[in-house]
Amino acid sequence: MSRSNQLQDLALIKELELILDSCTVDLTPVDEVWPNLYIGNIGVAQNRATLCKLGITHVLNAAHSKQGSIGDQRFYGNACIYCGIPADDSDHYDLSQYFKPAADFIHQALKSKDGKVLVHCIVGMSRSATLVLAYLMLRQHLSLSDAVRHVTQKRAIYPNRNFLSLLLKLDGQLARKRRLCPLL
Repeated sequence: MSRSNQLQDLALIKELELILDSCTVDLTPVDEVWPNLYIGNIGVAQNRATLCKLGITHVLNAAHSKQGSIGDQRFYGNACIYCGIPADDSDHYDLSQYFKPAADFIHQALKSKDGKVLVHCIVGMSRSATLVLAYLMLRQHLSLSDAVRHVTQKRAIYPNRNFLSLLLKLDGQLARKRRLCPLL
């Protein structure tokens, strides 16, 4: 990547961080950020009574097998369909490898009868938020900035800079596809 592209990406990341910083909602254990799509923390994900009360049918764990993050299909039994992604919230982890599979899981869950999805990590601010933003971009055709604005109206999120950079790359790819094929 050229120096000018790096500077441009950094400027775009700073713009996104300004949107994230402007969020006025408090961080809560769980929030509905799109119809029937929730972002939450590990406490909500491990509380079967709360999941039942919310009507959650699918759980996407963006911190599968990480410290403090129990959860697998055995834990949820027949109550929820589980998908685990063993992501690290770090400056080097390539979460983009899971953008499409996570978006597909969420999309299929929301299409199912009475489908409600909880996407969580440990705190519910970075990994899970990144996967939900990718879903909104891939399946709801929102730009990254529109997706961030939408979610921050409902939940305090803060993807790390690495994840923002990966989402920017996806945003660029999707914008190029839309220019080539306006029907997308």
